[in-house]
Amino acid sequence: MYMEKALIVSGSTQGLDILVKMIVSSTGINNVSTVSSGAEARRLVSNTDYDIIVINTSLSDEFGHELSIYLSEHTSSGIILVCKSAIADEISEKVIDYGVCVVSKPVNKMLFFQSIKIVTSVHSRVMGYQRENAKLQVKIDEIKLINRAKCVLMEYLKLTEPQAHRYIEKQAMDTRKTKKEVAQSILLRYGQ
Repeated sequence: MYMEKALIVSGSTQGLDILVKMIVSSTGINNVSTVSSGAEARRLVSNTDYDIIVINTSLSDEFGHELSIYLSEHTSSGIILVCKSAIADEISEKVIDYGVCVVSKPVNKMLFFQSIKIVTSVHSRVMGYQRENAKLQVKIDEIKLINRAKCVLMEYLKLTEPQAHRYIEKQAMDTRKTKKEVAQSILLRYGQ
């Protein structure tokens, strides 16, 4: 489990110290940022990516479950919400659909470590999906560009779609360029 950055949001300094020690000992992360309010956390995540975020309720400006939902929608971080055992089930119902892991107080070290492992594995999986999605988006954009170039060739040179496709492929081979580069030059040549 390799992680670089963690954020701990805690309204309690006592809880903060305990959580920092638990995070460092279980993950090896030494880059741990700490804040005491939801507003500070929102500001930090707008500028920095965190692998894991632990929210120790209650915060100085809100309870914390709203923050966990916000973070799940705006980051790819793994999120653990720590709250009193009396309300843990109720809070879990509110945040479970957002992928937030709820741990009840007092925090059992073994349960907390297992929660970190689960959240970390989910985070890794999400990051893999995001990388794959980015690759697919690049490919889709390339296909759109090539299709636009084919349309231009069909319009200006009166080629059929298979002829336009073959034209782009042949130009790419002859000039040792990618089909994307050929498509871009066609669009530039015809002012598209």
